[in-house]
Amino acid sequence: MIWRRFKRHRLALISALVLIVLYFLAFTYELWTPYRAVTQHQGYVNTPPTTIHFFDSEGNFIGPFVYGLKYELNLDTFERIYTEDSSIIHRIRFFTPGEPYRFWGRIEMDWHFFDAGEGKIFLLGSDQLGRDVFSRILAASRISLTIGLVGVFLSFFLGATLGGISGYYGGIIDILIMRVTEILSAIPQIPLWIALAAIVPIDWPVTRTYFAITIILSTMTWTGLARAVRAKLLEMREQDYIMAAKIAGAGDIRIIYDHLLPGYISFLIVNITIAIPGMILGETALSFLGLGIRPPAVSWGTLLEGAQNISNIALYPWLLTPALFVIATVLLFNFVGDGLRDAADPFKEL
Repeated sequence: MIWRRFKRHRLALISALVLIVLYFLAFTYELWTPYRAVTQHQGYVNTPPTTIHFFDSEGNFIGPFVYGLKYELNLDTFERIYTEDSSIIHRIRFFTPGEPYRFWGRIEMDWHFFDAGEGKIFLLGSDQLGRDVFSRILAASRISLTIGLVGVFLSFFLGATLGGISGYYGGIIDILIMRVTEILSAIPQIPLWIALAAIVPIDWPVTRTYFAITIILSTMTWTGLARAVRAKLLEMREQDYIMAAKIAGAGDIRIIYDHLLPGYISFLIVNITIAIPGMILGETALSFLGLGIRPPAVSWGTLLEGAQNISNIALYPWLLTPALFVIATVLLFNFVGDGLRDAADPFKEL
């Protein structure tokens, strides 16, 4: 029934499919990028997005290709002015060997979906060190997208468990849990995240830093869910069917998971879909401030760190491209959440 309703919500269905594609690209990004995220191309600093051509200067169709690039230095603004050299043609090759890399850091491979051979192709331009922005955005998506899933799992587990215990049992347990949630909710999130992130040692490896940032983001996001779950269980635990289950000898665990949980599953689904983009925005904010994921690891936040200077944005607007991915991902999760909320609503007609 939920799936049947969800399929009727076209915007949510399309958003879910796009998210699946994004996560697939994130988990296999090495295969789809022409270069590694850390590869620096000497002489191609702050290169604008490369134009892909299909017809040569004489109008002949020769397939996708890029021209060679040459640049001149503007002595007034010290800006590199890149121009295409139509005498040099580099054909774009697909499913071709190229720059070697380690898939997931373990398997030696050199297969790429596309590259330009001896030429340079920067679909979204290059940064101040000559690194391909497109390759770095896809590489950063692995951290930015997965940190939302891992962080939400931790906050969801804490919120649903503590809120369920508080609402079902009540009494002194309810008082203690609610006072803790109120204290945590009263603390401003951004200053707390900054303080906790600053504690993370700068010499920690990437993996340890990743999980540390995930735990930090989860410390404050479970309180709202716990309070909502508690309020729902306080309302539902006195219902006749719950009392009947207790009289029939059902245990507390069975009552919670078989009778109470289905009653607010729609709220939990919506909470998860909204919390994931919140986690992504939290990581982006911390990394943007230099307190989250640190180089050589890349996330969308670390990529946006290079766009803090207004002069960089004015001269090299393609450095803001990671922000578009953040905005798109947040909107997609919100659309999916709306569709799941309507689909899981037990009072909604089929």
